[in-house]
Amino acid sequence: MDTLLAAFSSDFLGQPVWLWLAFLGIVVTLLVIDLGILHREDREIEVRESLLLSGGYIGMGLAFGAWVWWYLGAQSGMEYLTGFMIEKTLAMDNVFVIAMIFAFFAVPRRYQHRVLFWGILGVIVLRAIMIGLGTALVTQFSWVLYLFGAFLVLTGIKMLVMIQQDFDVANNPVLRFLQKRLRVTPAPVGNKFWVKLPAPDVQGGPPSAAPGAPLVWWATPLFFALVLIEIADVIFAVDSVPAIFAITQDPFIVYTSNIFAILGLRALYFALAAMIHRFKYLKYALAVVLVFIGGKIFAVNLFGKLPASVSLSVTFGLLLAGVVYSLYRTRRDGGGPDGGVPVPVTESGRA
Repeated sequence: MDTLLAAFSSDFLGQPVWLWLAFLGIVVTLLVIDLGILHREDREIEVRESLLLSGGYIGMGLAFGAWVWWYLGAQSGMEYLTGFMIEKTLAMDNVFVIAMIFAFFAVPRRYQHRVLFWGILGVIVLRAIMIGLGTALVTQFSWVLYLFGAFLVLTGIKMLVMIQQDFDVANNPVLRFLQKRLRVTPAPVGNKFWVKLPAPDVQGGPPSAAPGAPLVWWATPLFFALVLIEIADVIFAVDSVPAIFAITQDPFIVYTSNIFAILGLRALYFALAAMIHRFKYLKYALAVVLVFIGGKIFAVNLFGKLPASVSLSVTFGLLLAGVVYSLYRTRRDGGGPDGGVPVPVTESGRA
C-alpha cells in the first residue's frame, strides 16, 4: 500500500501522478456520459441541446480551472484560464473547417456527432504527443521558446494578410493518397467507418452486384471525414500549442486547458456551425493575440515577465473586441462569410 501511495504521489511532467489520473478520469467520465447515455442512438443534435451540452462542458472546464487556482495557486489558475480562452477561440476556425468537411463528404447530421466523438479521442492522443514533445524541447533547449515566439508573430501576420484563405478539402494530399489506395463507398453506410461489401467489378469501382462476389473491406465517407478532421486539428494545434507554451511551460496546465476547451467546442459545433459567419472578424483579433503572445516572449528581456493577470486581461479584451465587432458588423447578414447562405447537410446526406 505504501508503495502504491508513493507511486501516485510521485511527479510526472511536473505534477503528481494522481493529478493526471484525476483529470483523465473526469474526461473519460464526460465522454462515457456523452456517448453512452446522452447519445446512445444516432440522431440529429438540435441547437438547444448543443448549447446545453456545451454549457455543461464549459462549466466543467471553468470549475476545473477554479480548482487549479485553489490547489496550484493564482498564477497557475490565470495561466489555465488564458490557455483555455485562447484554445477555445482558436478552435472556432476549426468549426468552419469541420462544417466544410461534413458538407464535402455529405455526412448526414444524425451521424456527425459520432464522427466528432471519435475525433475527440484522436485529439486527446495527438495533443498529448505534441505537448510532450514541446515540453521536452523547452526543457532541454530554452531558446526554443524564442522560436515559438517568432512563429506566433509570423503566424499572426500571415493571418492578417491571408485572412480569407480556406481549408482545401478536395486537394488535401492525405485525402488524395487514401483515395488512391482504399476502396471507398460512394455514400455513407449508416454510422459505419468501415464495412464489408462485395469486391468491385473494376479497380476503384462501386461494389459488385455479381452473385458470389467475395466480400472485402470498404472505407466509408465517415472514415475519410474523421481522418481530415484529425488532420485539421493537427494543423490548428501548430498554432495553439506554441501559443499556450508562450504563456506557461507547465505541461499539466497546457494539456488540461487544451482538452477542456476542445471538448466544449466540439459539443457547441451544432449550434455554432449555423452561425459561424457571425464571427468572421474574430480572425483579426486572433491574429493580434498571436502577435501579442509571441512578442511577449521577446519583451521579457527588455521589460521582464508580464504578470499572468496582464496576459489574461489583454487576451480577453482583444477577443471580446473581436466578438463584439463581428456581431455588430454582421447583425444584418443572413448568409455565410462571403454573403452566401451556409449549406446544411440534410438527412439524406446531400447538400
